[in-house]
Amino acid sequence: MSGNLSTPGASVTSRAFALLGAFDVEHRALSLTDLAARAGLPLPTAHRIARELVGLGALERRDDHYTVGRRLWDLGLLAPVQFELRQVAAPFLQDLYGATGATVHLAERDGTQVLYLDRLSGNASVPVVSRIGGRLPLHATGVGKVLLAWAPEDVQRQVLATLTRVTPYTITQPGRLREQMRRIRREGHAQTVEEMSPGACSVAVPIRPSAAGDVVAALGLVVPDLSRGRARLISALQVAAAGIGRSLRVSLSGSER
Repeated sequence: MSGNLSTPGASVTSRAFALLGAFDVEHRALSLTDLAARAGLPLPTAHRIARELVGLGALERRDDHYTVGRRLWDLGLLAPVQFELRQVAAPFLQDLYGATGATVHLAERDGTQVLYLDRLSGNASVPVVSRIGGRLPLHATGVGKVLLAWAPEDVQRQVLATLTRVTPYTITQPGRLREQMRRIRREGHAQTVEEMSPGACSVAVPIRPSAAGDVVAALGLVVPDLSRGRARLISALQVAAAGIGRSLRVSLSGSER
């Protein structure tokens, strides 16, 4: 929640952002009353601004509830790193999908959550809860664990302090997750076994524009199990991630000229 912005000094822009900030992964659709309450705005003010945002495509109204509009997602994709990343990653995602037949994920960290930038659905019947533009917990997903392992220390502390159990297999012990993060940094990949949804396992690797550079995103696969073919999946991911990293470096260096 964005806090109380009902004071006279709050600008129209800040109030609009308060409305948009009322949405999160657990509040994807809100009634006008809930929207106003979570934004800390008077009901008439929330109604007026929400109506304007619907007209601009920033919000959508479905029956008596509001949801985030597609226009916001379209604008978000224009952010330089996200735009370049999705553009250069696209052929590698297709190749990875063709080689494995698994669900492919491209994701980055957004605060203490993992944001899914792209997804190709696999052939196997595996329960996958991710969606493009959606967010999931860092500690319960393969791509999320990769991003958490290379996240700043303050982000790691925040996540470790609020570990929620999604399935019976979700790791919620801070010490155990800390050890996993050390192993991920050492081995260069992460995996989960039914931690986000029953019947789904994942493996993921980091994406870096250079060999020693910062981790800017994660690339992952979701499969029914990892008992067979795990090494092959990791190898395929590492090849694709390296290609994305090289292409991203070239693309970003060209745009800086």
